Amino acid sequence: MKTTIALAIAALALAPPASAKKAAQAPPARAWSLPDRELMVPVEGGRVWVSINGDLNAAAAPVIFIHGGPGSTHTAFGGLTALADHRAVILYDQLDSGMSDHPENPANWRVERFVSELEAIRKALNVERWHVVGHSWGSAIALEYAARYPTHVASTVLGGTFISAPHWILGTNLLIRDLPLEVQKDILACESDRRPPAATCQAAETAFYAAHNGRPDAPPPSPEARAYVERTKGKGFNGKLYNAMWGPSEFSAQGMLATYDGTPLLAKLDGKRTLFMVGQFDEARLDTVRDYVRLTAGAEMAVVPGGSHAFYAERPAETAGLLRGWLSRKDAK
Repeated sequence: MKTTIALAIAALALAPPASAKKAAQAPPARAWSLPDRELMVPVEGGRVWVSINGDLNAAAAPVIFIHGGPGSTHTAFGGLTALADHRAVILYDQLDSGMSDHPENPANWRVERFVSELEAIRKALNVERWHVVGHSWGSAIALEYAARYPTHVASTVLGGTFISAPHWILGTNLLIRDLPLEVQKDILACESDRRPPAATCQAAETAFYAAHNGRPDAPPPSPEARAYVERTKGKGFNGKLYNAMWGPSEFSAQGMLATYDGTPLLAKLDGKRTLFMVGQFDEARLDTVRDYVRLTAGAEMAVVPGGSHAFYAERPAETAGLLRGWLSRKDAK
């Protein structure tokens, strides 16, 4: 689930910051545009940083993006601010991540608190109905939110779909079998009680990521992407939070989420307003996600060609195109 550094900053080039004028008078939105508006929203445990590109009062429902980790930041979605030419794009950092407050209190690291955080943002922005797009760990938050607050959800997108720790662990361990034999052996050794040197484990994990989370053919980060991340990364990735909620590696869960399984909630979703979105080479295995689709009557599935778990960075145009079409189709009540 952990988002790579490449995902946080990679994207194709686009443009200067958006104007702070009203959306009707502003030039077309561009990817990696700095926010039109920023605010700190009070939530349980502290305050979270929220950014808005575009007009919250536009005819099209706003979309909010929920980042992964736990402990990553919103910057993975910086290339999608171009969608603000038609609807407001809301980005935020979860508590203890990025630009938000960092109380570092483990009492805050509960699924239900992260869900209530999202609802607090909706109320603070006075948004009645929005599209909810989660990625990786953010998919679990999106699923829980949509099941709990269906009247406020125009559609739900579960991207790089993590909604069950047991299924995720099974999937990543199956993917290990596709790697070269020596890499397989190293990963298994690194997960054992007799770990080899750290350099060996790092090399093995890098090989796994190159296949399934940040493939080497991702476009290099543009100057606009670098400037955006430098301006909005805050304290960046929170490894302490990630380790406490998940654990030290992708291949075993040892933290608070070790037994998490949200699959029963799929039956509570409006399947006709639910999209599962994964990369062709995603850590979220295609067959696993297809099983989730079958449990969500009427749901759709989009596969980003050539993308891994980091498909937002690797295939930015394809990802934006798929989302643009989906959101427009589901705007009508």
